[in-house]
Amino acid sequence: MPPLRSMLLLLALCMAALGQARQLRIYGYVTDSDNRGIELANVYVQSSADDPAAINGTTTNRNGYYELLLPQTDTVPLVFSMIGYTTVVQRLIMPQEVTNINVQLLTDEQWLGEVEVRGIRRQEGTMDRIDAATTRVMPDATGGSIESLLITFAGVNQNNELSSQYNVRGGSFDENEVYVNGIEVHRPLLIRSGQQEGLSFVNPLMVDNVEFSAGGFDACYGDKMASVLDITYKRPTRFEASLNASLLGAGAYVGHGDSTFSQMHGIRYKTSAYMLGSLATSGNYQPNYVDYQTFLTWRLTPRWHMSFLGNVSQNDYRFIPDSLSESFGGQNAKQLSIWYEGQEKDRFTTAFGALSAQGAVSREVSLGFDLSGFYTNERETYDITGEYVLSDKPADGSNPTVSLSGETIGGNEQSEIQALGTGVYHQHARNLLQAGVITLAHHGDWTRGHNSLRWGVSARAELISDHISEWEWRDSAGYSLPHGSERPELYYSMRGDTAMHSARVQAYVQNTHRWTTDRGQLILTVGGRLNWWSYTNEVLPSPRASLTYNPGWKRDVSFRLATGLYYQAPFYKELRDTLTDDLGVTRIRLNDNLRAQRSVHVVLGGDYYFRAWGRPFKLTAEAYYKYIDRMVSYTVDNVRVRYSGRNDSEGHASGLDLKLYGELVPGADSWINFSVMSAKQHLLGSDTWVSSPQEQRYSFSMLFQDYLPQLPQLKFHLKMQFADGQPFFYPRQKELTGRMPMYKRIDLGATYVFNARTAKFMRSPAAKHIKQWAVQFEVFNLVDWKNVNSYFWVSDAYGNQWGSPNYLTGRRYNLKITIDLK
Repeated sequence: MPPLRSMLLLLALCMAALGQARQLRIYGYVTDSDNRGIELANVYVQSSADDPAAINGTTTNRNGYYELLLPQTDTVPLVFSMIGYTTVVQRLIMPQEVTNINVQLLTDEQWLGEVEVRGIRRQEGTMDRIDAATTRVMPDATGGSIESLLITFAGVNQNNELSSQYNVRGGSFDENEVYVNGIEVHRPLLIRSGQQEGLSFVNPLMVDNVEFSAGGFDACYGDKMASVLDITYKRPTRFEASLNASLLGAGAYVGHGDSTFSQMHGIRYKTSAYMLGSLATSGNYQPNYVDYQTFLTWRLTPRWHMSFLGNVSQNDYRFIPDSLSESFGGQNAKQLSIWYEGQEKDRFTTAFGALSAQGAVSREVSLGFDLSGFYTNERETYDITGEYVLSDKPADGSNPTVSLSGETIGGNEQSEIQALGTGVYHQHARNLLQAGVITLAHHGDWTRGHNSLRWGVSARAELISDHISEWEWRDSAGYSLPHGSERPELYYSMRGDTAMHSARVQAYVQNTHRWTTDRGQLILTVGGRLNWWSYTNEVLPSPRASLTYNPGWKRDVSFRLATGLYYQAPFYKELRDTLTDDLGVTRIRLNDNLRAQRSVHVVLGGDYYFRAWGRPFKLTAEAYYKYIDRMVSYTVDNVRVRYSGRNDSEGHASGLDLKLYGELVPGADSWINFSVMSAKQHLLGSDTWVSSPQEQRYSFSMLFQDYLPQLPQLKFHLKMQFADGQPFFYPRQKELTGRMPMYKRIDLGATYVFNARTAKFMRSPAAKHIKQWAVQFEVFNLVDWKNVNSYFWVSDAYGNQWGSPNYLTGRRYNLKITIDLK
C-alpha cells in the first residue's frame, strides 16, 4: 500500500527533523554468571560524576536491557555497576553511531548480603503478570484499555473491536472476574452492542500492576468459571501528570504523593463516531462517553493506611439510521437494501466507591477492611422502522439498489433484477434497569517462614429493579409474520417488571507453603471458598489447589498443575426465565430454583526461560480441561448474552495454549500466541453435542514492537489477530445455524517520543515541566477486512429467513498526541 508507506515515511522524516542531530546510541544487556538479566543495574558515562540519574546515565529494565543516547564523541568510558557485583568499566574508542555492548557482572565475594536477580518474572502459580505500560503505545480501536492488551494472550479471544469484552477458553463474557485493588467491579447489564459500551472501568494511566489467569485460579479469587483479572492502582510518590487527545477522544491524569498522602485523578472522554462511520449502516451516530476516577490514600500511622477509590461514568448513545445496502452470500449472492426511520437513545450511568483500611498488627499478621458500593441506572429506548428489499446480486458485480416498487436504481443496464421479497419491520423498546450492590469485606494474611495463610469474608446486599418492554413487528409482501391467524401478530414480544432483593455471603481460606532444596523449589497452595445466596438458599463449597515446581536444573524451566471445583452463582441476568402466553407475548419471571453453574478445572502448564541472540525469552505451554454441568444455556448476539434461565445443559472444553514472549528486538517486548480448543455442549435429554456459543477452535495473535536502530525514538507496534469464527444461531432460538467467517485483523501504530535525551529543544527552560511527549499514528484494520459480528435476519412471505451479516469497522486512521508532565 504505497499511500500508507508514504505517510509513515513522511511522519518519520518530520519527527526526525524535530529531534536532535547525530547521536551515539549504545544499547545491550547486563547479565549475571547464569546468563540472567540483572534489573536496576547502573550504566553511565564515567565523566558524569557517578550519577546514574544524570542525563547520560540509565538503569537496566527487568530483563537487564539498557539504552543510552549520547552526544557524538571520540571516547566513551562506560561504567556498569550493581550492589553485590563487581563493577565493570568499558572504554569505547571511536564508537559507531549504533553500538551494542553486552556485559556480564560477576558476584562480588566480599558482598555478604543476599543478591536478588530479576529478569522475566517467574510465574509461581496460575496468575501471569502483564506490563500495563504497553497499552499506551499499542494500537487500539477502543481508545486504550487494559482489555485490549488481554486479547493478545493465549486463550483469550475477542470478536468485536468496539467492545472491551473478551471470552476465555470457551466461556462467556459474564464468566470473567475483574478486581481493582482487591474489590470486584461490575459493568452495566443492558449493554447489547459494542456501539453502546463506551469506556472500560479500568483507567490504564492509573494502573500499577496487572495479573491475569485463564483458569485454575486460587481460592482468594471469586466465583466465576473462566478467568480473573486482578488490577492494582499505583500510589504516586511525586507529582506526575499526562494529557492525551486523539480522533477517538481525550483524557487527563494527575497524581501526587508524599510519605503521608497520595492522590490520583483521571478523566476520560471517548467518542466512537469516527469508527462507527465505517459501518455499513449509514446514519447519524452520536456516541459520547465520559468518566471520572480518583484514588486517594492516607497513611494514618506507620503501620496503617486508608484509601478511597471512586468512579462516576456516563454513556450516552444516540443513533438515527438512514439506510443500508449490503450484499452477502457466495455464488448465489443476495443484495439487501434497507431504508430507516426513527432513532435509538440510550443512557447508562454508573457510580462506584470503595473505602478501605489496611495495616499490620504485627510483623507476621496484616488485616484489611473494605466497604464498597456500586450503582447503575440504565435506559435503553428505540423506535426504528425499516423498509427492506431482498434481491439477487447481479453476476456482473455491480451494486444496484432495488426500490420497494421493484425498480432497479443504479448499476449497469444489463443488471436489471427482480426483488425476491419486500417487507417492513418495526422495532420498539423501553427498557429501564436500576441496580445497587453494597459489600462489606474483611481480609487478612499471616506469614511465618515459608508458610503464608490468607483468609477473607464478605457480605453483600443486592437490589435490582427491571422493566422490560420490547417488541418487533414484521410485514413481508403484505403478510404479518408469523401469519396464519385471523389477526396480525407480533414477530417477537417481551415484557417484564421484576425486582430482586437478596444477600450474599462469601468466605475463603488458603495456605501457601514453599519447600526449597538442592533439587529445586516446590510451592503448594491449597484453599477453599464458601458462597451462600439468600435468593436460592444454596451453599456452594469450592475447593482449589495448585502446585508449582521449579527444578534445580541447568535449564531454567518450571512446571505447574492447578485444579479445583468452581461455581458461578447466578446473578440477575441468568435468573431471567421466560414464559410465552397464548397471545405470543414472552413474559419474564425470575427462576428461584436456578442452581449455580458448576465446573471442574484441570490445568497443566510449564515455562521455559532462555536467551537467544543475547536476549531473554519465555516459552509457555498450558493444556486444560473443563467439565461444566448445571449449565444455563445462552445465545450471543453482538455482545448481548441471552440466558435460558434454566439449568438445561452440560458441556466441556479442552485445549492447548502456546505463548512465546521476549525481546524479538532488543529492549522491546513482543509475544506470539497460538491456541487450539474444543468446546461442546448439549441440552439435557438430547444426545446431540453442538459447539458452545463462544467456541473458537483455533486462534493466533501477535504483538510485535520494533524501532529504527539509528532512530530508536521512532517505534512501531503491530497487533495481529486471526481466530476461528464463532457459532451463530437463529434469532431467539437454541438451534445452531452455522459458523461466522474467520475473524481477521491487523492494527499498526507508529510512535515518536520527544524527551531530553532525544530532542534538544526539550532541554530548554520552556520545556522544564514536560517529561516527554509523543505523537502516535495508528492504522486500524490495516487490510480492511470485513469481519462479521452478528447477523440481521429478514423474512419473505413464506417465512424463509435470510441472514445478512452485520460487518464491523473498516480501515480507519487515528492520530494521537500524549504529553507527560513532571
